[in-house]
Amino acid sequence: MKILTVLLSIVALALIVFNFTKIDFNAPFEGDSMIALITIVASFCVIIMMSILRVSKRIEQKTKGSK
Repeated sequence: MKILTVLLSIVALALIVFNFTKIDFNAPFEGDSMIALITIVASFCVIIMMSILRVSKRIEQKTKGSK
C-alpha cells in the first residue's frame, strides 16, 4: 500500500508540472489553459488524499501495536 500511495503521488506531481507548462498566462481561463488548471487542482487533491491515507495507515499500525 505504501508503494502505491508514493507512486500515485509522484504521478500527480508529474501531472502538475506537465500541466503548468500548458497554461497560457495571458488567458488562463480559456481553452486548454482551463483544462490544465482543473487537472492541476485535481492532482493536488490526489496528493492530499494520499497523504491522509498514509497518516491513517500509520495511526492504524500504532494502535494495533499497543493492544
